[in-house]
Amino acid sequence: MTTGLIIGSLIVLAVLGGGFSVYKFKVRWLKYAYFAFNITLLVFLFFWGVSLAFPHLVYAAEANETVSSGNSLGYLAAGLSVGIASIGAGIAVGIAGSAAIGAISEKPEILGRALIIIGLAEGIAIYGLIISIMILGRL
Repeated sequence: MTTGLIIGSLIVLAVLGGGFSVYKFKVRWLKYAYFAFNITLLVFLFFWGVSLAFPHLVYAAEANETVSSGNSLGYLAAGLSVGIASIGAGIAVGIAGSAAIGAISEKPEILGRALIIIGLAEGIAIYGLIISIMILGRL
């Protein structure tokens, strides 16, 4: 019963969400963001459905391992800082890179300045990595 509901919800989510993302939004990046949200939700529901349908595949922690909620929230914060910073860096590099290619094709002597701007955009991911290392160092 539960497996059928989850499979049905996945199909509805994939068909309706994908259909709406293709026809609803005229802005291209908003269409891709909506599609990525649907895919993320689809993956979450899939793994949740697998854990409900096959509970013997989910293992508990060992008895001698103690993980407090503070540690688990710290690990979550470290992962989120890297993930969100990498998504932001990807968006920034995509926008700056396409503008730099267009500018270099018109005026080739600005190659060095364009590479510096793209490098600054990549620095956002490095900042997220540094923050996550600092968070993991405190745990």
